[in-house]
This record gives sequence, structure tokens and C-alpha cells, in this order.
Amino acid sequence: MSQDYNNPAFKKLLQKLQEESWQLELLISGFAIFGLITAFPEINIAGKAARNDDKLYLSIVLLVASVSCAILIFNLLLHVILRGLWIGALGLRYVSGDIDYDKLNYSQKFTRYLKKNVGSFDRYIARLENYCSIIFAISFLLIFYVLALTFTIAAIAIVITTFLDNETISDSYGPFIGVPLLIFIVFGMLLTFIDFITLGGLKKKKWLSKIYFPFYWVYSKITLAFLYRPLVYNFLDNKFGRRISFVLVPIYIVILIATSFNYKMSNYFNGNMSSNSYIADTNNYEDALDEENFIDKVAINSKVITDKHLKVFMAIYEDFDDYIFTFNEGLKPTNDIRGLDSDIAGNANVSWSKRDSLRQEYIKTLNDVFTIRIDSIDYKSEFIFGESLKGKKGFETYISLKDLSEGKHLLKVLRKRINRDKDTINNYHDRIPFWYYPN
Repeated sequence: MSQDYNNPAFKKLLQKLQEESWQLELLISGFAIFGLITAFPEINIAGKAARNDDKLYLSIVLLVASVSCAILIFNLLLHVILRGLWIGALGLRYVSGDIDYDKLNYSQKFTRYLKKNVGSFDRYIARLENYCSIIFAISFLLIFYVLALTFTIAAIAIVITTFLDNETISDSYGPFIGVPLLIFIVFGMLLTFIDFITLGGLKKKKWLSKIYFPFYWVYSKITLAFLYRPLVYNFLDNKFGRRISFVLVPIYIVILIATSFNYKMSNYFNGNMSSNSYIADTNNYEDALDEENFIDKVAINSKVITDKHLKVFMAIYEDFDDYIFTFNEGLKPTNDIRGLDSDIAGNANVSWSKRDSLRQEYIKTLNDVFTIRIDSIDYKSEFIFGESLKGKKGFETYISLKDLSEGKHLLKVLRKRINRDKDTINNYHDRIPFWYYPN
């Protein structure tokens, strides 16, 4: 029956489902809100961890998931509140019927005003019903809009990385293909946005619609618009739906601005500062880390050291190989596998003995590039690859403190780099204050 949508029986079924849809709406909203509120903090924590680990693709996926969760939580909570008000209004109507303005015994001026602006109680219930149904439907449509924006940005990034920033493609034909594609995508994005905010304005003019149609066709594939296009046009042909759509966007902007505010206790110090001789950042101490704090660059085991040795852990990220290749070009592979890659193919071209010798050479160069200094004294580093207490991959070493005096000290991790004048200089990779009071 569902295949024959013109069948009167099918239309009757749809009408019945439409009248009883509020029960399903409340059921779905309730389960969805519970699941989203439970998942939202976990997604945010996972997103922070992905950004801290420089996992670009995963962090983008988690950012989209976080934004989608926030939109759904707000919309569905609003839907539940309005639907609850609607149920309450129905119950009140059962008890007292419609509004009887004559029984209120107001003056003629107020009676006319209220009849005109408040109207009947049935109209109020009907409006609430419309608000609830539209907000519930638009909640999921907005997720598709978020995905559409994500896929558009991804298409631009793919063109740039494939044709304009790819060493394997010739400089002669790479830009020849990439530049026109990039212009087409960016120009199409602007046209699609203009058409969106003008409610299909580019489709109304005959000559303009012919120009816009190729962009429209391509973007319907990029943004997966074919999945939700019926919903969009159903909103656009309904005045009430258009109003709701335009009201929600400013509300989201206001909420976004409101969430950016935080209370500042000082003109000089806030919660987003890196460690140095007079600032201690929680991210630099392993015993202070929790689910929402991660090692950024370097961490030591504690702010107060009581043992006669100090653990220094240095987190690894994608730029590390570049630091090493600058001082040891022999380690630079022909095929750089950094980034998103599959373990299925493996690295069969490199023997185990060769790979082991390259890793040892890498560690040797790493210890030449990075230097550990406490106050003004340099210590020989013997970094090896390892894992922090929180599961972060990186390099760790241990420094003897038997000759260190009690009190406050500053650990500095220095990294060699070559400046524009081709001179080798030392830069601060990280600085961590600590106190040494041995047992």
C-alpha cells in the first residue's frame, strides 16, 4: 500500500498517523534527550583528546557529532516543553472549554483587544500543535544542514590536497585541474547559500535558474540533499514553517555567543595559559590529569617531587618526524605514512632488522635534537618511546635529582632548530615549574 501514495486508503492511514504522531514525538524526544545528554560530555572529551593527539579527521567527525548533539538537545527539549504545554492546554479545554470573554466582565476596549489578539483557545491549541510538529521535524533537518556544510568544506579540502598540495602530482597539470574545480565548488557554495537564504530566489528567474542548475545538481550530490529535499520544500511552501526556521537561527547565534562568556578573576591571569617560571598548567603534571585534561607537549609525574629522580614525558605528534628529518635526512622515508592510513597493507617493503635500526637511529637523533635543562644546568636525555599513565604515546626519560637543592625549580625542554640564517639555535619546547622536597 505504501508504494501507491495516491491510494485513498493510504491517505487515510497517513491522516490517522498524523493525528496520533504526538505520542511518537514525545517517545522519541524522551529517549533521544536521555541518550544525547549522556553522550554529549563523552563526545566533547573524545574531541579534546583527538585534538590533543592531532587526529584531524577524528576531531572533525567528533566536532560535527558534538554540534549535532547540541542542536538536537536544544530543539527536543523545546519540543518537549511545548508539547507538555499543549497537553496541559488540552486538559484545561476539557475542564473549562473555550475562553468566554463576556464572563471576564472586562471593559469594551480590553474585550475587543483580547478577542482580536488572543482569540479563541482552540486557535491557541492549534498553534501549539503546529509549533511542536515543526520544531520536531526541523530538529533533524538541521543535522542534515550541518552535514551539508561539513561535506562542502571536505570537498574543498580534498581538491586542495589532491591537486594543489600534492607532491606526487605534476605542477603542470595539478593546478590546471585543481583551480577550476576549486572555483566551481566555492562559487557553487556561495550560490547555494544565496539560494538558501532567499528561499529559492535563484530558482525563480528563468535565465538565472539555467546558470544555477549545474551547481544545484552537483551540490545535491555533495550535500546529500536528495535525502532531505522533500522536507526542505515542505517547509518553504508553508509560511508558518518559514517563520520558525528564521527564528531558530538567531536563537542559535545568541546561544553560541552566550556560551562564549566566562567570568574572569584577574586582568593578568586566566585559565588558558602555558606553564613557565610563574605559571603552572595542570596539563604538565601526570598526577593532576583527569578525563578532561590531557598532556599537551611535556609532562612530569607531579608538581611536588619527593623521589630522587624525575620522570619527563614528551607527547608525540605529527611534526616530530619533521624535527628529526631536519637533522637526519636519511630517516625521511620515500612514502610518508603519517595521517589516516590502513594497517591492512602494512609495511612489507621494510625488513624487521632494517626497521629496528631506523628506529634506533631515530631515537639517537631525537636525543640530539631535544635537551633537558633544570634551571641553568643541562642534563643528558635518554628518551625512549613509551606511554604515559593516561595512555598518551610519546617519549619518556628519567633525570637524577640527587644533586638538586630543595625548593622551586624550572624544567625546560629545548629543541634545536635551524633559523633563516642557517644557524642552529635552541627554542623552548616546553617549560614546567616544580618543587623538589626529597623524602
